[in-house]
Amino acid sequence: MAESTLSNRPAAVLLTPAAEARVAELMAKAPDDAVGVKLSTPRRGCSGLAYSVDYVSEEEKFDEKIETPGGVFYIDGASVLYLIGSTMDWQEDDFTAGFVFENPNAKGACGCGESFMV
Repeated sequence: MAESTLSNRPAAVLLTPAAEARVAELMAKAPDDAVGVKLSTPRRGCSGLAYSVDYVSEEEKFDEKIETPGGVFYIDGASVLYLIGSTMDWQEDDFTAGFVFENPNAKGACGCGESFMV
């Protein structure tokens, strides 16, 4: 299990092997200034919060840092409480590809699956 660098405790989010492989793929083609990939939960969508995964060019003080075999994965410090105990997976088929989240903190989601509420 991946450990957070914040205090040798289990990471807030468990990345499946497929998610770790996708982080590695992203980092292999990342912009030169990227230090990792970051998960955040910006306010948007009809349910209030959405999942967002982006490159980051600098480490922020309160972000959780998770070392994966393919690169560093960050969780936005302001989003950690919404994500504790979640699992992040990468799924793809003939028509779609994307990160999929199992979040025990989500109390509901919008019909399109793009946002959630806690």
